[in-house]
Amino acid sequence: MEHFAGILNYIVFFAITAGTYGILSLGLNIQWGYTGLFNIGVAGFYALGAYTSALLVGPAPSAWEERTFGGFGLPFIVGLIGAALVCGIVAIIIGIPTLRLRADYLAIATIGIAESIRLVLSNESWLTNGVWGLQQIPSPLYKTIHGGADAFINAHPGLPQWLHDLIVSAYDWFYLALVLVVLFVLYLIVERLGRAPWGRVVRAIREDEDATAMLGKNTFAFKLQTLVIGAMIMGIGGSIYAHYARFISPASFKPFYGTFLIWVMLILGGSGNNRGAILGSFVVWGIWAGTEFLTRYFPVSATQAASLRIVLIALLLEVVLLWRPQGILPPCTKKLE
Repeated sequence: MEHFAGILNYIVFFAITAGTYGILSLGLNIQWGYTGLFNIGVAGFYALGAYTSALLVGPAPSAWEERTFGGFGLPFIVGLIGAALVCGIVAIIIGIPTLRLRADYLAIATIGIAESIRLVLSNESWLTNGVWGLQQIPSPLYKTIHGGADAFINAHPGLPQWLHDLIVSAYDWFYLALVLVVLFVLYLIVERLGRAPWGRVVRAIREDEDATAMLGKNTFAFKLQTLVIGAMIMGIGGSIYAHYARFISPASFKPFYGTFLIWVMLILGGSGNNRGAILGSFVVWGIWAGTEFLTRYFPVSATQAASLRIVLIALLLEVVLLWRPQGILPPCTKKLE
């Protein structure tokens, strides 16, 4: 039973991480799957949302920190909303000068903003504490749930070890429920948008922007709305990650984890399909976690093992593109007719 409790706790941790990636994948699906906006700076919005929420909700700077800003101690929900708003504002700043140009300019702009955000996080110590990152980021209801679990364990000293291990991880169960609720609410919102007339217009822009403009639609406005909504969802994903990890630094948002994996998740799951975006996040993260255990049995170094895992993910993507070019779950076009 002890092994069962350990496996179950790991599954909870896995589901929290995959669910967080599912939120990010939903945001990218609105931009790329719905409208065809080529955003390859997901890591920038992801990091911006995490840092915004951490600065709003986290504690005041300690004596050993270099930062002098933040630490307002606001409620978690304020951090979540603040992360979405800041990412939305940055998306507007990016979109206004670039969305009237060819699609590749947006890719260049998103790369630039992601790199700029990374440099700010690394160098502006007064704001972000530099490469040392932000620590002791509060998690919602952590003290209440953790304290209740400790009190129950102290009141029942004869508990079996497996039950003791499950109760100790009670907060992870709560946070998993929180992540799934946020993911489900965002899924309903994005799904509703996709089925509404708004969704039909942005899909038409993806297929033929010139023809859509000839029908009297302001394609620039719709593309800007799509960019902003997707960025806001990515900011929410960053907030969710920050308050679970309780420590973030610029290294937490490397392009591989913050952009590449999310693109793989969306493409594998099914670009343009919200359920596919979520399914892809769980499948790809499951494969990524599984390859970590698999490479332990190979006679390679840790660096070689990490590279091998990337190769395995790339091979998986190639197989899926050859086998099912539209992903595991193709776009639900029939529902839009």
